[in-house]
Amino acid sequence: MSLRSLLFVPADSPRKIAKAETAGADALIFDLEDSVAPECKADARSNLRDYLSGLGPERTWQAYVRINPLDTGEALDDLLVAAHPSVAAIVLPKATGRADLLRCAYYLDMAERASGVAAGTVGILPVVTETAAAVLRLPELAAPLPRLTGLTWGGEDLSTVLGALGNKRPSGEWDDSFRLARALALLAAAACEVPAIDTLHADYRDGEGLAAACAAARHAGFSGKIAIHPDQVPIVNAGFSPQPDELAHARKVVAAFAAAPGTGTVGLDGRMLDRPHLVAARRLLTSAGEKVLLDVD
Repeated sequence: MSLRSLLFVPADSPRKIAKAETAGADALIFDLEDSVAPECKADARSNLRDYLSGLGPERTWQAYVRINPLDTGEALDDLLVAAHPSVAAIVLPKATGRADLLRCAYYLDMAERASGVAAGTVGILPVVTETAAAVLRLPELAAPLPRLTGLTWGGEDLSTVLGALGNKRPSGEWDDSFRLARALALLAAAACEVPAIDTLHADYRDGEGLAAACAAARHAGFSGKIAIHPDQVPIVNAGFSPQPDELAHARKVVAAFAAAPGTGTVGLDGRMLDRPHLVAARRLLTSAGEKVLLDVD
């Protein structure tokens, strides 16, 4: 299942959850962290536990749960709720390096065992840039990790840590520290061979800006984006969906190589293409649900 749009929804609000279900997102992230006040955490967990128990297989979206950071007193209780057959993955905030991801995987082992859930059911999608130390340790994530289903990054918490007055320049471009964090997160995801999910667009009323941000993120290599309001979901889905002309070109690339078996390069529309072009074309077609039978090994 593709992950173009991942929509945050507070886990303590049945009304917002009901609205999010019809937004068309590829995943709903039931939030137990920032959008839930400290005094409401226990109620949010109880509400989410009851909600998950009623989920059926007919839904078109995946369920994710953002837990509280590992160094809080809330994380283990969160994981006992999130260890559920209907949950695809937890979102781990404030993840600092490889050790945190291994620690979280170990906690999930125990939570699944305690909850009677099959081992390895729940994956981990960490937010890997929310502290300065996390950014500096991103090179540690240069190899696959257990349960890792993707990587995402964020600039809001990092801005606070740095004491920055904002994370973007007057032009709207990310400032240098945030550009570095974003690039390292993207590279780490590629090294781990998992999807890279771009951070949120804070102004949920700015559809034009969101569309531009999606286009830039997809061009850079991100496969999806966080959404914070249902109105953002259609824009994000459109921004990360292959366009008809892209699919047509990809089919032509695959067909050109299929017509020249054993060849490392082919000519198409006045350009010379090699095997990386074929790999990219196959990936694009696969992301659109098309079967591609040509072997590229």
